Amino acid sequence: MLTTQAQPRQDSAAFPRADRITTALAAALVIGSITAGLVLNLTDTPVQAEAAPLYALWQPHLGPGTPAALAVAAAVILHGPRLAATLAWRRLLAVSYAAATLWTFSLAMIDGWQRGLAGRLTAQAEYLTEVDGVTDIPTMLREFTGRILDYQPDSWTTHVSGHPPGALLMFVWLDRIGLGGGGPAAIACILAGALAALAVPVTLRTLGQESAARTAVPFVVLLPGAVWIGVSADGLFAGLTSTALALLAIAVTTARQGTAAACGLGAGAVLAFGCYLSYGLVLIAPLALAVLAVAARRHPAGLRGWLRAAGRALTAALIAAVAVVVAFTAVGFWWLDGYHLVVQRYYQGIASERAYDYWVWANLAALLLSAGPAAAVIVRRVLVALPRDQSAYVLLPAAAALSIAAADLSGLSKAEVERIWLPFIVWLPVGALLLPAASRRGWLIAGAITALTVNHLLLTIW
Repeated sequence: MLTTQAQPRQDSAAFPRADRITTALAAALVIGSITAGLVLNLTDTPVQAEAAPLYALWQPHLGPGTPAALAVAAAVILHGPRLAATLAWRRLLAVSYAAATLWTFSLAMIDGWQRGLAGRLTAQAEYLTEVDGVTDIPTMLREFTGRILDYQPDSWTTHVSGHPPGALLMFVWLDRIGLGGGGPAAIACILAGALAALAVPVTLRTLGQESAARTAVPFVVLLPGAVWIGVSADGLFAGLTSTALALLAIAVTTARQGTAAACGLGAGAVLAFGCYLSYGLVLIAPLALAVLAVAARRHPAGLRGWLRAAGRALTAALIAAVAVVVAFTAVGFWWLDGYHLVVQRYYQGIASERAYDYWVWANLAALLLSAGPAAAVIVRRVLVALPRDQSAYVLLPAAAALSIAAADLSGLSKAEVERIWLPFIVWLPVGALLLPAASRRGWLIAGAITALTVNHLLLTIW
């Protein structure tokens, strides 16, 4: 595995003019979306989100998680960059995962145990309301598409109908192993979502970018999107898919054939299963291609040499992915049928009342509130660097931005993207190495303030 890396050219100023302009434009986007949302909600053209661009309720409050969230934010801001730069790698990963878990749990506890955690996934529209009714998994899968459309006696609840059956299966399996109920499900989402704080830096380091990996760690840990990782199934999706990409990176770079095959099987299975967790996770493909592109580009023998070296891993990944698709199809769930019915169901609900010409740009404001203020500057710097630099810390956030753009333009992501796009959002901090070193702590502060402000001013919904 190669570990040498080129360092991006650093600006001499901590906050250069281009970054100031980008930040001002991002702030204007957020303020404009809030203002437009308020105006539209007060007229005859509501945007179906009281606290647009976020799907939440205006409800200023403090909670038992407030002191802990403040303490975690302060600790990461004050000590995170130093520890990320100096700790031994395995110890850093352990600290990163623990800090991300604590940050997410603390934010959720601002709303209290029942409202912030245990009750999140038991609401009428959520997954757990359907778990008890699943007594035969093959039958559920075979009959799944017949219950997607609304206005019929046995229609699935909103979240179950809006996703492939893999999402419901996750919670059914938890119930089967004795972890049923809202509390265990919420904790599972947090623990799985925090895996991104491991998977993102592992992917970077595996692709030869250890400096970028260490720089990204505090940003992934303090991601404002943790407000929605705790608790939503989308947080779980983000953790699983980021882990799959880390496994893919290991599979196609390691010289150990057994490791390559095992990680390839894991990556292929989880990436394919991701498409049965959420239809939108087919857009993980650009990120997977970015991982492969960086690995191939860095191989000393070129593309042909890399293909020979990574052939076992790629074959294993393909076999595992096909096996997942075949298994779901054989039982009776055809993905394309589910997708077409979900599009119909989408417009049976409030999505039909959400104006595309508002949400197509207000979604980006919600993205910034979930990804953090640094995301706008990182994306600008990535686009500037892209023509001359195809390093992992450039290609991965570029691929995430491409996936987000495709989702936004599709018209099937109108509102609620602060959580729906979490599997892509966790990859934007990868470009933190492009930020001037003197500005990074300031961006961490801005991200923490964003998360704390959102969680204390608003009551987020699912």
